[in-house]
Amino acid sequence: MASFLFSAITSSHVILIILLLCSSFLTNSLAAKHGYSSTHRHHHRPHNSSPFPNPKLHQAYIALQAWKKVIYSDPNNFTTNWVGPSVCNYRGIYCAPPPYDHKIQVVSGIDLNNADIAGFLPDELGLLSDLALIHLNSNRFCGIVPQTLSNLTLLYELDLSNNRFVGPFPNVVLSLPMLNYLDIRFNEFEGPLPPELFNKKLDAIFVNNNRFTSMIPQNFGSNNSASVLVIANNKFGGCLPPSVANLANSIEELLLINTSISGCLPPEVGYLYKLRVLDVSLNKLVGPIPYSIAGLAHLELLNLAHNMMSGIVPEGVCLLPNLSNFTFSYNFFCEEEGICNNLTSKGIAYDDRWNCFPEKPFQRSNKVCEPVLEHPVECFEQHCSNGGSEAAAPMLSPSIAPAY
Repeated sequence: MASFLFSAITSSHVILIILLLCSSFLTNSLAAKHGYSSTHRHHHRPHNSSPFPNPKLHQAYIALQAWKKVIYSDPNNFTTNWVGPSVCNYRGIYCAPPPYDHKIQVVSGIDLNNADIAGFLPDELGLLSDLALIHLNSNRFCGIVPQTLSNLTLLYELDLSNNRFVGPFPNVVLSLPMLNYLDIRFNEFEGPLPPELFNKKLDAIFVNNNRFTSMIPQNFGSNNSASVLVIANNKFGGCLPPSVANLANSIEELLLINTSISGCLPPEVGYLYKLRVLDVSLNKLVGPIPYSIAGLAHLELLNLAHNMMSGIVPEGVCLLPNLSNFTFSYNFFCEEEGICNNLTSKGIAYDDRWNCFPEKPFQRSNKVCEPVLEHPVECFEQHCSNGGSEAAAPMLSPSIAPAY
C-alpha cells in the first residue's frame, strides 16, 4: 500500500523485475501489439556490426541522448556516464526483459530521484515504450510533460514530484492503461483536475501542493481502488462530494488539507471503513462532526482543525479503538461528550484549543462564540452540489485570531 509518507524508491531494479514478472500474463497480447512472435524472435538477429543488441536499445540510446542534450545542470554528475551504446549501464537506467520477449533486454525503468538535475523532458522519451516506472522525484525539471509519454503503455509508476513542471494537469497520464501510481505533487500545475482522473483505477494519487483550482469533481470517489488520495494545498473550493463513499473498499489515507472546501463534512465519510488517516484541516467546513465517523474502527489520525465546525464532539469518535491523534482546535465546538473531555486518560494526543468549551483554557470568548452557537448549521437542510448552494457558514474566518 502506498503511503502519504511514501519515501523515494531506491531499489527500482528489484521492483522492476517483480512488476515485469507479474505482468507476464500479458505476454500473448503484448507480443501481438508489439509485433513480436516466437518465430520473429529467432529470425531477428542483427546482420551488421550494430553496437546495439536489439532495436529497442538503439531507440533507448536515441531517447537518452536527446534527454541529455536538454539537461543544463547536473551538479552531482549523475548523467556523466550517459555515453556510448551500453544504455543499460547508464546511471539511473534499469534494463530487464519485457513481458513479450524474455530473451532480450529493454530499458524498463528510470530512477533519477534526488539527483538535483535541471532540464526538460524531450519528446523522444516516447521512444522508451517499455518503461514500467519513471521516478524523477526532487529535481529541477521544468516545462510541460510531453504528450509522447502516451506511448508508454506499460508504465506502472510515474513520479514527477518536487520539480518545476507547469501547465494544466498533464492529461497524457489519463491515456496510460497500466498506470497504478501517480505522484505529481510539489509542482506548478494549474487549472482544474479532470474528472477522468477519478475514473482511473489508481492505487495512489498525489496531486497536492500545486496550483489547481475550480471545484472538486463530482465523481471524486469513482476510483474505487485508491488506497491513498492526497489533494492537499490546492484551491479547489466547493464541497466534498457524497461520491467519496465509493472509495469505501480501498481508501486508507485521505488528505484534503487547505483545499478551500466548504459546506458540511458529508456523512458518507463514515462509510470509509478502512480509513486510517483523515485530515480536512485548514478549510471552511461548517456544521457538526458526522456521527458516522464513530464507525471508522481503523482510524488512527483525525484532524478537523482550522475550520468553522460547531456542535458537540461525539463520544463515539473519542472511543474509536485505534485513534491516537485527534485535533479539532480552531473551530466552534461547544461540548466534549463523555470521555472526549479527558482524552489523555485514553492515551490520545489531542488539541481542543480555541473552541467554545466553557471552563477550559485557551478558548474563544463568549462574544465570539455566541453568534455562532445561536445559529447552528443544520446540514440535512442544506444541499451542496458543487456549483450549487452550500451550508451557511459562521460570520468568522476559520483562522481568526482567538479572543479571550
